[in-house]
Amino acid sequence: MDIAFFGSSLVSAYWNGAATYYRGMIRALHERGHRVTFYEPDAFERQQHRDMDDPPWARVVVYPGDSEAAALRAVEQARGADLVVKASGVGVFDELLEQAVLGLQSPGCLVAFWDVDAPATLDRMEGDERDPLRALVPRYDLVLTYGGGEPVRNAYLQLGARECVPIYNALDPSTHHPVAPQPRFECDLAFLGNRLPDREARVEEFFLRAATLLPGRRLLLGGSGWGDKPLPAGVECLGHVYTADHNAFNCTPKAVLNISRESMARYGFSPATRVFEAAGAAACLITDAWVGLEQFLEPGTEVLVAQDGAEVARHVEGLDVGRARAIGQAALRRVLAEHTYGHRAAQLEALLEGRTAAQVAEVDE
Repeated sequence: MDIAFFGSSLVSAYWNGAATYYRGMIRALHERGHRVTFYEPDAFERQQHRDMDDPPWARVVVYPGDSEAAALRAVEQARGADLVVKASGVGVFDELLEQAVLGLQSPGCLVAFWDVDAPATLDRMEGDERDPLRALVPRYDLVLTYGGGEPVRNAYLQLGARECVPIYNALDPSTHHPVAPQPRFECDLAFLGNRLPDREARVEEFFLRAATLLPGRRLLLGGSGWGDKPLPAGVECLGHVYTADHNAFNCTPKAVLNISRESMARYGFSPATRVFEAAGAAACLITDAWVGLEQFLEPGTEVLVAQDGAEVARHVEGLDVGRARAIGQAALRRVLAEHTYGHRAAQLEALLEGRTAAQVAEVDE
């Protein structure tokens, strides 16, 4: 199958939280024999902050991020694909692309909207009846989402989606795996995430408040945007942590912390990329509580769950090396058995084959 994918960036994780998700899915699809062309704009200095070269498992087309005509030419280049995907959050010309890709629909070409931040997209559409995407949702052959479970699926169906299926985050074992610890990442607790409006208050509660309750401990804060944030004693701000350092960042600390964005925690069933990155590195993961967690990792044995910053601090204080290692190894076994991008690509493939079969049967009738 030839797949044309319009997204934020495949080659740069700079201010681009979906990069790991794109890479894992597209690499896994390539390994199953599919051919993917990824179209991304030259925007937000991502090309200047690449953390990978063009990969052998996808063709990357970078188009100017300041030209509507260039974006439309990229859409036209995708004509002839078997599947065209418009991802949410490209960052430039989203409304233009959401409309334009629908012009590629044909009996031999499915067009899907792939929402990599469904809670935010749904909140936006529900708050604005004039949002242009509302009228387009029923026209897509399929809506795929980064997560959200039945709440997200039902919300899209109520907006008129023909079908909506969550394709959850997962682990790419070829890129995220245990490595030797690095002294620069040694600490009692580490958190990695960009500073975003619907995450900051939760970071203040789950990470910074925990830091105030852990005097004398070293904590690491990674991610972009935190440089001017007042931090408690013991917290060191690292700035942007490149993908090549994620394994060591996860493997070295006593524990790593996941903090969901507010909208994702509210919808539930939205495991962040960091959950699977940490599990893949056999890290001891502490996460804020969110509905559906048990579908991915077992609380108490494969992950530690906290309701607030005080509980995060109690988990850190109660951890010894042996227990931390046991939790990390259990998480690694679970994600390798059930939650790799190979599993997700097989799910998508089966979904597309089933939909194609239904369309053929409909035509034959």
